[in-house]
Amino acid sequence: MHSKTPLHFDAGPSSPPPKLFFSTPGQRITLARERFFEEGVRPTGLVPDAVIQSWTRCVQGRQQPGERISFNPVTRSRISATLARSRALLDAAADDLGLLEATLAGTSCKAILTDRHGVVVHATRSEPKDGALMLLAGRVGVELAEEQVGTTAPGMVIKTGQLCSVYGAQHFYNVTQVMYCAAAPIRDRHGQLVGVLDLSCESRPFRFDAAGMAHMVATAIENRLLCAQATQHLVLRFQASPALLNTPLEGLAAIDGDGCVAWINSAGAGLLGAGHERGSGLTAESAFGLGLAHLLDAAHGGGVIAHRVPNGLTLFLCARLQAADGRWRGSPAALNASAQITVPVTVSPSRRESPASAAVAAVATASAGAPERTLQCANRDLIARTLEACKGNVARAARELGVSRGLIYRRLARNRPG
Repeated sequence: MHSKTPLHFDAGPSSPPPKLFFSTPGQRITLARERFFEEGVRPTGLVPDAVIQSWTRCVQGRQQPGERISFNPVTRSRISATLARSRALLDAAADDLGLLEATLAGTSCKAILTDRHGVVVHATRSEPKDGALMLLAGRVGVELAEEQVGTTAPGMVIKTGQLCSVYGAQHFYNVTQVMYCAAAPIRDRHGQLVGVLDLSCESRPFRFDAAGMAHMVATAIENRLLCAQATQHLVLRFQASPALLNTPLEGLAAIDGDGCVAWINSAGAGLLGAGHERGSGLTAESAFGLGLAHLLDAAHGGGVIAHRVPNGLTLFLCARLQAADGRWRGSPAALNASAQITVPVTVSPSRRESPASAAVAAVATASAGAPERTLQCANRDLIARTLEACKGNVARAARELGVSRGLIYRRLARNRPG
């Protein structure tokens, strides 16, 4: 048994270098555990620093690797309260969790969704063949926080807020060393952690990029949650390619009634270089080069526009006005002004242009020496030129523009004479 006294680790120059014959991952983890738990030496380079930091927290919390741990659910009252608080998260995750379960059906891997404290609020179905620990851990109400089950991917995400993976003997407790897990955070509009999506399997390593899949699905859930929380906002979707709109890779931002940015998701912050800060006074004008009236006009016009933002990137952007009761509480002046607003559509030419980018460039060129043109005119010309480039194929034109076929048919009907 190990002492209850916290260990102190020597991370200085006197630490012995890793032995060269410890070449396989399993051998390196074994050496890391020996140095950490028996010699009190920080095993830098043998396992990820995040794992070492988790081991350290567990030891400082008087946990011991050889202890037995339980996966008993929390009390019924706490489960009920947790599920009630997680209702918005569960609603946002429902579709993606269903697809994820179907995707994982041919593997031994299971998906687990926890709240911000690590209490399981949803888990895909487990069978006895998936392993005894998987059956115990994958139940609603079980707490997977670091203080309860030691070093695991969901527990580390709760502590760090970052994508984490923990494989085999990287787990703190001996009993959990048969597990392999990868987990990703889910945040709300304030940037606060509200949930963790974990992929786990027992007794065998992943045979696919579990961390990448966890991150992708967690991002999709987070985007749905953000949009659901934008009850009185203008929601903008944007990316460098229209094909990436309505995917986990799209940028999202919400503009409030005063023209200020209420939140930006991580992809959007990367595109705009605006940082992932809330309440920092960032405005739509400074972030996108378009005021509230321009963006409202884009929402009224529908479809996708191409616009050069202040940092020099040309982004494809679409806007949607979201109001829980159908009423916009923003500036009435902005709503009135939007009917007369001109939105510049500019795209830099490239050597190999798609029909859509060529059509947008043609619109920009035609507009350069002409009087102000409304967004509706630009959108109408863009659709017409894209259809011409696609030889009248509506489905292909819709794919090029990143919109639905129904939107194009509605625009064609609206512009039909008589």
